[in-house]
Amino acid sequence: MFKPLILVAVCALTAAPDLHAAELTALEKRWLSAAGPVLAYSQQLKLPLDITVQPQPRPGDVPLAMGFDKGRCKLVMSLRNNPDAETVLAGIPEAEQGVLIEAMAAHEIAHCWRYVQGVWHELPAGFVEVGDERALDASLLAASKAMRETRREEGFADLAALAWIRHNNPDQYGHVYRWLSGVRAKVAVPRSGHDTRAWVRLAGDSAAFGKAEAPFDDVDGLWREGLLAAE
Repeated sequence: MFKPLILVAVCALTAAPDLHAAELTALEKRWLSAAGPVLAYSQQLKLPLDITVQPQPRPGDVPLAMGFDKGRCKLVMSLRNNPDAETVLAGIPEAEQGVLIEAMAAHEIAHCWRYVQGVWHELPAGFVEVGDERALDASLLAASKAMRETRREEGFADLAALAWIRHNNPDQYGHVYRWLSGVRAKVAVPRSGHDTRAWVRLAGDSAAFGKAEAPFDDVDGLWREGLLAAE
């Protein structure tokens, strides 16, 4: 899916942020350092994860994104030469950004976790789609289905990011939640792929998590509840 770029680092060492450090910009090093705890956790889970740094992002590329290729997860960083790299952190003092970057990394690693489990775009057990969606153009139906599937995965990943913070930085939960809630409140198109408000609303109280020892396992109940509200 992604052509070879400036850096492809197999996440197999303890200090992933130090890989090829001489080739990285100060901004890239800062983001990788902040994401370090999540990357270390991905190693514990033995996720097949590679990190790719884009030297020249495309218009609209977000700082972190997850892709998949030949059974492996590709965490793509698009910070270099990207004027919009830190727009998502606009107005937040640099000293307070680290935990937000960590949450973003947890969001992306949760995508990888779902993919490796073989449940990407799958509904949880007991859920089925009902109803009859119609359109004269079959491509519109396909696009609508793709958007629903994306929205569900984004909802899961947002909850996973919050669960990660609840488990690892509980004193920072309110800060991260307010930021994420604000980001999602600005969604341009309701019910689009990143309209995860139905799930984020359910996680306003960190006590909603804590039922499972592993952060990504702690998402199931709220994700199911949000599926009913979102659909």
